[in-house]
Amino acid sequence: MISREAKAVCDEYGLGAREFYFRGRCGVLGECDADVVSAAAVFFPPDHVRQSWESGRKLPVERAVELYAEACHAWARRKLDGRDGCARIAELLQRVVENASPVGAPLFAGWRAVPLPGDAPARAVQLMHVLRELRGALHANAVIAAGLHPLDATLAAEHDGTPLGQRSGEMIARFFTWPEPYATPGPEVVARRAAVEETTDALMAEAFSVLSDGESDELIELLRFGHAR
Repeated sequence: MISREAKAVCDEYGLGAREFYFRGRCGVLGECDADVVSAAAVFFPPDHVRQSWESGRKLPVERAVELYAEACHAWARRKLDGRDGCARIAELLQRVVENASPVGAPLFAGWRAVPLPGDAPARAVQLMHVLRELRGALHANAVIAAGLHPLDATLAAEHDGTPLGQRSGEMIARFFTWPEPYATPGPEVVARRAAVEETTDALMAEAFSVLSDGESDELIELLRFGHAR
């Protein structure tokens, strides 16, 4: 979303960053109404999703998905080419992806159907992206089941591993373009949000159950790449 590879696509095709983001990431849903995209991209304001999706219609979804995947692959080759372990990461993650249920995870299902590249760095990173879509969907389901509004869920937690070092709930809400001002979540909302994280982890663990304990430990060690941008 913020890589130089994604920016190059935006420049070439005359797209805004969020236009390419939604058309590329969510294009696996097909050429649909923006409400369908909002149903999957739960943590963004629906008005922002609609504006970005509609403004990006000049790029057909099939091509948008191809370009999004190609940007992912190019980033992977730039960052991970020559790193040991990419082939093994891809081997282990592919088993997890194949084991996971697509129920309640439309973007995961769509991206799982996208063909994988042949080289290890690109293959590993595309599989990481596919699993990120799985976790994102399961997390959204857990948030909704807990009766939390997506904005409240965003505000009521710290966020690790997010772009440009943005960690606080307010920073992420602003990044997602939720209108301000933001209410401070109370203790009950914070507690429900913490429980949602545990639920998400439990749901996600089912997909990883295909790996042995030794393979899980191996995967964790192999994935200690640090923050690569």
